[in-house]
Amino acid sequence: MKILDRYILSTFVKTFLSVFTILYFIFILQGVWVFIGELAGKDLDVMTIVKFLFFYSPKMISMVLPLSVLLSSIMTFGDFSENYEFAAMKSAGISLQRAMRYLIFFIAGLTLLSFWFVNNVAPKSEYKFVNMRKDILQTKPAMAIAAGQFNDVGNINIKVEKKEGDKGELLDKVTMHIKSNVGFINKTVIKADRGILETDDASNLLKLHLFDGHYYEDVATKTRAQAEKSPFAKASFKKYTINIDMGQFNTEDENKSEISNTANMMSVKQLGYTIDSLRTNFQKESVSQQDNLMLRSETVLNEEIYKNQVVVTPKADSLFGGKTRNQKLQIYRNASSTAENIGFTAHNNESINQERLKNINRHEHTKHEKFALAFSCILMFFIGAPLGAIIRKGGLGLPMIFAVLIFISYHFINTFGRKLAQENGIPGSMGAWLGAMVLLPLAISFTSKATRDRGINSVDNMFYHVKVFFKKVFKKKSKQHV
Repeated sequence: MKILDRYILSTFVKTFLSVFTILYFIFILQGVWVFIGELAGKDLDVMTIVKFLFFYSPKMISMVLPLSVLLSSIMTFGDFSENYEFAAMKSAGISLQRAMRYLIFFIAGLTLLSFWFVNNVAPKSEYKFVNMRKDILQTKPAMAIAAGQFNDVGNINIKVEKKEGDKGELLDKVTMHIKSNVGFINKTVIKADRGILETDDASNLLKLHLFDGHYYEDVATKTRAQAEKSPFAKASFKKYTINIDMGQFNTEDENKSEISNTANMMSVKQLGYTIDSLRTNFQKESVSQQDNLMLRSETVLNEEIYKNQVVVTPKADSLFGGKTRNQKLQIYRNASSTAENIGFTAHNNESINQERLKNINRHEHTKHEKFALAFSCILMFFIGAPLGAIIRKGGLGLPMIFAVLIFISYHFINTFGRKLAQENGIPGSMGAWLGAMVLLPLAISFTSKATRDRGINSVDNMFYHVKVFFKKVFKKKSKQHV
């Protein structure tokens, strides 16, 4: 490797690592913001939060890695062009392709590494992340009661001054407000010096044992005169036990709590096996549904023939031969009801088949998405490197604008393709590669223009016209104010 190649490669790698670290940190903070409602106020220790974010972070690779490659490419080659280093290279007979040679090898290695990561590391991390969320949201209902603030738990509003113990089960200074089932007519207040929480993972009930407290309850009245007297009941207790239904916390995030058999938790090999199994089962179920409908129709017809003692003949009126008007109406009603039932069954089968196709498409999309993510590193490099040479601007200003615009477009197209694939609008493979197919001509165009030293004048002219346009606008506004 020559000195120039080492210089280009080291400059790009330093920029890439810096950009990747900053963007990864930003996306992790965005994840904290998304899950702040699940983490805050539950007395989670620092290690639990760190593990939660650690298991969440691998899924950010799919967004951070392509953006980092794109931005670092624009910044590196923009700096080279802005400082006339590319001009010196070209004067020495070194083309853009020659300058990018070892960077291409580096990006190819990064592509293989990213594929290995999303195929082997990310599925395991996703499995642990989902299980940990379920553990926090469902199997630790005692965490729903945070110290130092009022917590709404069903029809109970509870506040504790302090929580102690290994699991926070020991409560100090407990205050409870219990709402009535008929509104706020009955008001119940319970105060206790201390309490103990007792939980059972197999049950949705949370037992709260209160000690050394007072019980106060407003008594419901039937007349206004009785209400003016404000009757109430008051009692003291040594021990009082309350059962709190925590079922609402078990269903709060039900759709996101699947711990197995999800596409994001599988490797490419597992996805391929699952897709084949789903398609085989879909074909078998489709054939079975058709056979059941045919068998049901024939059974109904045979029963009607046997019950009415009809001889099947080519004549259309053989079914009604010798029948009274009421018998004919009954036959019509039975036929109409049977047709509606068969139609309903067929419609229901169609809905079930559509959901099965969506499930197959989701797995197909996830499988191809792993390859598309790896390819996106190469794609973003061949967009960013020529674009940096064209715009001749380094730093975080203009390159950041171009990188954000290109990446937002890429991410939007991929999201659009994913939604279409999940709704059976397009095949899952096409949905995963849609963003790459749209931006691939852009990469080819930028690389071609940068290689031939074209596009520089057009970009300069574009900036010049934009600059003149804004000058005219500001001049018109200043004249209007005068």
